[in-house]
Amino acid sequence: MLSEIRDYVKGEVTVEQIYDVVGPMAFDLGLRLEPLYGDYRVVRLAPAGPLALSEEGRKAQSAFLGSPHVPEKLEILIERYIEKKTGKPWDDPAVLEKIRKAIVAQKAGYWEEGPKRRITYETGYSILGYLAYQFPVYFAQSEHIIYELGLDGLLKDRMKVLDAGTGPGTVPLAMADFYRRARCGEAVIYSVEKYDENIEAFMSLVPEYAEGSGVKVEKPIKADLMHLKAGEIPGDIDLIFFSNVLNELGGDIERRVEIVKTMAGKLAKDGNIVIVEPADKVNSTEMRKLVVRLMDKGMGVYSPCSFIWCARCHPESCWTFEEKEDIKPPDLMRKVAGEEPYRFMNTDIKYSYAVLRKDDLSREKYRVPQRARFARLSRMKAHVNKHINVVAAVMSGDLGDKKDHVFKVCDGTSIKPVYAVLPSFHESPDNELLLKAKYGQVVEMYGVLARYNKEYDAYNLLVARNTLIKNVINNLA
Repeated sequence: MLSEIRDYVKGEVTVEQIYDVVGPMAFDLGLRLEPLYGDYRVVRLAPAGPLALSEEGRKAQSAFLGSPHVPEKLEILIERYIEKKTGKPWDDPAVLEKIRKAIVAQKAGYWEEGPKRRITYETGYSILGYLAYQFPVYFAQSEHIIYELGLDGLLKDRMKVLDAGTGPGTVPLAMADFYRRARCGEAVIYSVEKYDENIEAFMSLVPEYAEGSGVKVEKPIKADLMHLKAGEIPGDIDLIFFSNVLNELGGDIERRVEIVKTMAGKLAKDGNIVIVEPADKVNSTEMRKLVVRLMDKGMGVYSPCSFIWCARCHPESCWTFEEKEDIKPPDLMRKVAGEEPYRFMNTDIKYSYAVLRKDDLSREKYRVPQRARFARLSRMKAHVNKHINVVAAVMSGDLGDKKDHVFKVCDGTSIKPVYAVLPSFHESPDNELLLKAKYGQVVEMYGVLARYNKEYDAYNLLVARNTLIKNVINNLA
């Protein structure tokens, strides 16, 4: 029992005073402190292992992500927070109009470039605008990524998480929602946030929503990521999130590299760093440049990129993103959108991301065997108008239309963009894998016709009815 520690302490102390000191250490010590009759039972836990998702948990999460939405309990908490903040009903016309103005201002700042670009959350209505417009999409995409990590065995049944630039707690809310649905495992979540308004919203939403989920939420550390010191955050973190935040920091790419490297110093040896950015061309490409610079600093890439020719890629032309099912707009978004959905309805789930580690573990273990008869995408110029075999990762959803299916492909060597094009009338059992391939999945393509697209300065690989597309066989342990 925790009260037994009193026998080793000079002077009089209460059980609660002991708990205040020991409680923050319990997780790292592999202990759980369970309340019992005014005391705490100290339970030693087994070493953390991979989170074992049950079949029931997988089905529940897949069903949610197949038709994502903001859970009703969370919608109500957000609406209550708006009422607490404004002193008016959340759907009061005056409140909704101020939220619209905040969204317009944020969008204007977002699309600025250079020194003029400044995105802040210093006012109450800037937070309400975020909750109405960006939050639902970011919440759903966070759950997609968390679930992927779980399916890949990268989540632990007991883990420490750090959300860098948490805002009103988007990632912690997604973590709590995921764990509640999974019905297994536990996590303690730390976060860093610069703005007082965000911290206030965080404390109004996250602790209450996380109750009963298996997720313990610590109060955000108030700090600016641009000036964060390693000593301000805990160590042995299993998962660090940078969700749609690095692009907002400003400064040059080397400063952002330094920030991520500082955080990586606090990562457990088998931990993961997730960087997520919007899917637009500028932010997506800048994120890939950042990832390559982090590779230069010794970080490894787990996914979605794979370096099958053991060569570095060229991120300058790398615009790739994941695309998922649209989110169902919550009532708040519907009310704000009113008769202008083109301005205030935000339901597309598209994002660019990377999972980094301190070791060389990667999702795709395949490497092109020596003397394999595959053409590198960097040498497409020499193969124009020829039928060739290639091996590459599928790095987009379907970018085409009803007439042609179009997928961006990458083998880590090409400077110019390369696309696999499958006309609908050429679909067949031999090439259907292209339509089903998971984002980042490596496939072999036999008998594609190489063409140069002058208009876009890119290469197309034309897939015909008799083109064979199949999975690679991982050849590394």
